[in-house]
Amino acid sequence: MKLALSPTVRWGAGALAAISSAVLGTALATAAPATAVGATAWAPADTAQIHPGTMMYTDGAQCTANFVYTDASANVYVGYAAHCAGTGSSTDTDGCKTDSLPLGTKVDFTNDGNLASEGTIVGHGTLVYSSWITEHKLGTTDANTCAYNDLALVKVDAADVGKVNPSVPFWGGPTGIDTDGTAAGDRVYTYGNSSLRGGVSALSPHTGVSLGDDAADGGWSHPLYTITPGIPGDSGSGFMSADGKAIGVLSTLGLAPLPASNNIGDLAKELAFAQQNSGISGLQLVNGTEPFSPVL
Repeated sequence: MKLALSPTVRWGAGALAAISSAVLGTALATAAPATAVGATAWAPADTAQIHPGTMMYTDGAQCTANFVYTDASANVYVGYAAHCAGTGSSTDTDGCKTDSLPLGTKVDFTNDGNLASEGTIVGHGTLVYSSWITEHKLGTTDANTCAYNDLALVKVDAADVGKVNPSVPFWGGPTGIDTDGTAAGDRVYTYGNSSLRGGVSALSPHTGVSLGDDAADGGWSHPLYTITPGIPGDSGSGFMSADGKAIGVLSTLGLAPLPASNNIGDLAKELAFAQQNSGISGLQLVNGTEPFSPVL
């Protein structure tokens, strides 16, 4: 069984119950040069306000950015999980059956949000691609695609592109895209920035190990453990391999193969699906400007 790693939400009628349920679910379940991107000039990594790990608020719900992407026209996108804009519950993990907020929905970027507020908004964007919306449109029926393809892209407003750097804080990278999956014991690295941590970025770097891929899911998902585990609000954050390659996007909590595990969707497959179906010409991952350094 798996549960959507629900985004955290603001306090309000019903919100406290949603947060409490998500937290309880977690407890139970729980360097290379940048790719060519036209004329894009990245902000310095140490001062960039929008980057992998940045908080993203969609209709009051908070998730975490995974990586930065661009296209043939040098537009800049930040990725998170498609379920971050979903309208279902934590048990609704099938993107082919669960509704989403529409494309065009506005998204705020911030780095110091907490359970009381979004914190200081540092930029804005627009939801322009969702694997879930696309699966509905295409009538996708493949069970693994429906269960694990969980990627959405937010186009950064032109006025805020100069605030973006593609490097993952603390770790550096990514250095490319992993295409061969993971084996049991492989080390993984991530930077999750849940508002449940009160915007304390020092608590965001995590490392852990793969639990080994299951051939039954066709390579779409990678179960793993991290210290500390991904919690609500970390949804959408990116995971990298021991050489800094982008492996996947944090999606769900797992009760199997072991409790207290997380599942990430395979980024190579998710991005290939988006490249084929999003209508965004030249869509690609952007490598970090800072070298990957897997040192705690």
